[in-house]
Parts: sequence; structure tokens; C-alpha cells
Amino acid sequence: MKSEIDLIKRIEAYYSHEMTAEEALAFEEDRKTNSALDHKVIAHLDFLKTLKSFGEVNALRVALNQIHDELDVDSLTEEYKETPTLLSVLWVRYRKNLAVAATVAIFMTLITLFSTGQFNSSEHGSNYSELKRDMENIKRSQTALIRNINSTSKQPKDISQYSGTGFILSANGYLVTNYHVIKDADSVYVQNNKGESFKVETVYVDPEFDIAVLHIKDTTFKHLATVPYTFKKSNSDLGEDVYTIGYPKDDVVYGKGYLSSSTGFAGDSIAYQISIPVNPGNSGGPLMDSKGNVIGIVSGKQTQADGAAFAVKSDYLMRAVNSISQDSLTQKISVNKRNTLAGLNRTQQIKKMQDYIFMVKVYN
Repeated sequence: MKSEIDLIKRIEAYYSHEMTAEEALAFEEDRKTNSALDHKVIAHLDFLKTLKSFGEVNALRVALNQIHDELDVDSLTEEYKETPTLLSVLWVRYRKNLAVAATVAIFMTLITLFSTGQFNSSEHGSNYSELKRDMENIKRSQTALIRNINSTSKQPKDISQYSGTGFILSANGYLVTNYHVIKDADSVYVQNNKGESFKVETVYVDPEFDIAVLHIKDTTFKHLATVPYTFKKSNSDLGEDVYTIGYPKDDVVYGKGYLSSSTGFAGDSIAYQISIPVNPGNSGGPLMDSKGNVIGIVSGKQTQADGAAFAVKSDYLMRAVNSISQDSLTQKISVNKRNTLAGLNRTQQIKKMQDYIFMVKVYN
């Protein structure tokens, strides 16, 4: 319980700029090396934003003074002393500053959000739809059958259960997709735009950020030329033109739109909201800006809003890549730092990118 309180104090000191420069630097380094800490920092920031939306603290204190005697706060708090969690710590810390009505509303909302995974980027409510494609319910097209007959790969003959999209991180066969695409897979293959399939292994997963890094280990795979795009670390601007390339069907599909919000579903700060038509199979595809920078990874859409899709920000992908121990890999991940797409028109950009975008096929 005490350690959780100390953690909250550190997070609040960091965001309110009460730390010294040395303390802030050390805290940022801790976040880079400790993904659990980073997740808690993000979740707590979202919590503080939720509190702010209910109004100023002073106004809530007035309401509290009027009906405080009607609420047995101590007995309510005692219930959570048995199983102290981050949620209960937040309740104890902020209960004195909240009016009864607002407190109950916030508290019950937070219980719902935690229990349904709303604060977890890989689990969402019923209004959020992941974009992996259920292949068991899709009849293979004649083109797909011909590709399988002519393929020299060792891909299983049975149809894959799910599919999504992945794209290359490093020319030696490392690529990224969403964690929810490959979750619980017995085996995973990727297929390029020529119909060639390759066996891959999972080298890293981050369920919180919905990121999975794969490596093509098939001996028939030949290293690609230098990756033409780079990965943007800074935030992109509202209204910016964006596009995506993915596999909602057996052939690669291009979609264009714009960045409509700097936060994702339910205010998720690790994602963007984008106005682009996306469909099952788009999960794991790159979200590109007009200059050919990867700014995110398409992950899901809102079921009750047309054109509202979401993408995990590329900064969190880079954090994931940087947290992988290079000593644990058979080959080094070398992320390209030179963008060769910037001076090209959209059609030329897409042509250069297609060799680096793969369909991800999951077998269970």
C-alpha cells in the first residue's frame, strides 16, 4: 500500500514539475526500462484528466459540505483496505476533495473501466472493435487458391484462423504487428504482395501497448533493400493528411484520411484517432503521414461511429523496440533513419512501400 502511494506521489511530482532536473531525468529513464511503471504513469494521467472533467475542486467541496454527513466514507474505505490496489489508493487520496454525487459516479466508473480493461490499450469495451480478420468465415478466392498451389513455402495447407497486417522494421526480416493479431497463435506466417509465405517467430510482445515484434526465420526469405520509411517520434498535428496500407482482403488496400484526435478510444493517450475507413485485416498496418513517416500502427475502430479508427503512436513502438535486448536476438534490429519517400507523390510512395507490407496469418 505504501509503495503505491509513493509511486503516485512521484507521478504527480513529475507531471506538476515539482521534481528537480536530475529527479525528472531519472524518472524518465525508469519509464524507458520499466514498462509496468510506464503503463501506470499513463493510466494515472488519464485518471487525473477524468477528475478534471468533473469540475473544479472548490466547487465540489461546497457540495461535499452540504451532504457529507450522509456518506459513511470510512466504512466504504475499509472495504478496500483488505485488498489494496492502485484504484483504492486513488480513492483514498482524492475522496476528501470530491462531492458525494461526483465521487460515487467517478468511483463506479473507474471500477467499470478497470474491470473491463478500459485503461488497458489492448482491451476495450463493446464500442471498440479490433481489426484482425476471421479467416474461418471467409471463403478462399480463386486467386488465393492459385497462390497456395504455386507457393514453394512450407505454409500449412489448412486455412489460417485469423489474419492481419504487419510491416517491416528492419530489412533483415523483423516486422511489427498488433499483439491481438498473434495472441494465442500456435504458428504465424507472413505473406508478401507476390503471394510468397514465410514462417515467423515472435521475439517480443507488449500487450499493454498492443505491439508484437516478429522475425522471419524462413531460409527462403532474402533480405530486403533498405526500408524506405522512417518512424516519427514526435506527435503529429490534428487535421494532418494520413494514409494506411493493409490487408483487409487478399490484396493490399490503400486508405486515406486525416488525423482527427490526438488521443484514441476513451481518451487513450497512447493512440491517435483517425478518420479512415478500415476493416478487419487492417490491424497492424502502418499509419503514414504525407512525407512517408510511420506515425502509428492501426489497431481498431469505434463500432458506433463511422470512420473513427485508432492507431497506436509510433513513439510507443520505438519504446518497445528499444526495450528489446539485442543480445537475445539472432540478428540485430536496425531501424532505418533515412526517409526516401519524402520527395515522392502518393502513388510513388505506395509502390515503394508494398514490398515491406505483409499479410500476417495466424494458425491455432
